[in-house]
Amino acid sequence: MLKRAFDVLASAVALTILLPICALVAIAVRLESKGPVIFRSERFGKDGVIFLMPKFRTMKVDTPQLPTHLLGDGRIHLTRIGGFLRRSSLDELPQLWSVLKGDMSLVGPRPALFNQHDLMGMRREAGVDVLRPGITGWAQVNGRDELSLARKVAFEKEYLSRSSLALDLQIIWMTVAKVLTRKGVSH
Repeated sequence: MLKRAFDVLASAVALTILLPICALVAIAVRLESKGPVIFRSERFGKDGVIFLMPKFRTMKVDTPQLPTHLLGDGRIHLTRIGGFLRRSSLDELPQLWSVLKGDMSLVGPRPALFNQHDLMGMRREAGVDVLRPGITGWAQVNGRDELSLARKVAFEKEYLSRSSLALDLQIIWMTVAKVLTRKGVSH
């Protein structure tokens, strides 16, 4: 209950403060390429329920919906502004709305794509599919895309067992530091 209250309050404040930046990003995406400003992808949420996760669009409209590591050279699919939005994590800002709605949390496992059944099977087996997916998480601050699926799930299981507001605040702080240094951020 405390986690949800924190999520709602923090995401509402963040959205209010970041609204001018969101507007600028939306204008830049619209001017730079054809297609929608917001891309919504089907993701696994809490208990394996599918929801639509919004992001500012960073890839060309015809890009297949695959995990980054399966796209080969993902840079060929990026729009000109897409690389910057990903490196700065500005593409993730619309997910604050998903936190307000209750589809996501600020901190939790990153939501798996609708076709990542291998990852979801591992999460179910480890018992972490009961967590609300997060904008950031323990696996993200400990390696992000550089981790194997097994290692990600191990970090998520550790997060589930240690879950607390203090740990969430630590993860948020570590996320900010990683974004500012651009360490472990995929292109």
